[in-house]
Amino acid sequence: MMIGKNVLETEPISIAEVKKVLEDFAEENELTYEQNLTLDHVTKFSKIEFEQSEQLIEELKEPLGQKKYAIKVAYMMPDDLADLRLLFTKERIPYEKEKMEKVLEIVNKYR
Repeated sequence: MMIGKNVLETEPISIAEVKKVLEDFAEENELTYEQNLTLDHVTKFSKIEFEQSEQLIEELKEPLGQKKYAIKVAYMMPDDLADLRLLFTKERIPYEKEKMEKVLEIVNKYR
């Protein structure tokens, strides 16, 4: 949330939530150029709907530990362990094969 030039708080949100917020906003307001570009991007790349995305993120928080990681996985919807490993190459989370297989199992329920 921003007021003026100071960031008061930040929280990661899913691509499906960005899409929902922009669509709701567009119903009553005219979108700016940047907002239109963003809406176009999230419409093309959003793989599941908002409600499914929220459920998926909730389920992924347990094995992954943090919401930001769950959102990252929900956005990319990796197909296998190699894809999943690539998502976390720069992160400092321990890679445990059992946990990652559980993550893939959860993701596959939402395909």
